Amino acid sequence: MESCTECGAPMGPQSCDELFDALLALDHARQAPWGPLHGVSVSCFLLQHPGRLPADDGAMAWALLQAYLAGGLDAVNQLVGQARRGNSHRVKGRSSGDVRDTARPPRDAPRSRFSVTIHDVAVDGSFPSSEFAERVRAWAAATVEAWSCDT
Repeated sequence: MESCTECGAPMGPQSCDELFDALLALDHARQAPWGPLHGVSVSCFLLQHPGRLPADDGAMAWALLQAYLAGGLDAVNQLVGQARRGNSHRVKGRSSGDVRDTARPPRDAPRSRFSVTIHDVAVDGSFPSSEFAERVRAWAAATVEAWSCDT
């Protein structure tokens, strides 16, 4: 069976990209449980598929997962609010407290070392609402763990 070259997930009937597109469609409906976890889901996917990381090399995604695992959605919402205020046209440049200035994944991207991937969160490809939040929390924890390993 083939595996994703970036996250290591065994390929089922849908690729990681196809599952991500399906998840984004659910996220953008802004309905629970998918919508509130949009930033967490995107961060997990990007850090598990580092070829798609934005110019900040995953700093914001890393900071968002750290906030989520430490303080849940309230902490994520605070972080997002801080980032929005820092990006305001009313602010000249970034503030010295910008989380992206200090939050960096601790090492180079791991390859195929994730114990939970988008395929696990998708279950049957439909991202069922039942226990979705729990699956996303496990996805976030597995992503952080893999990026934090020394070997």
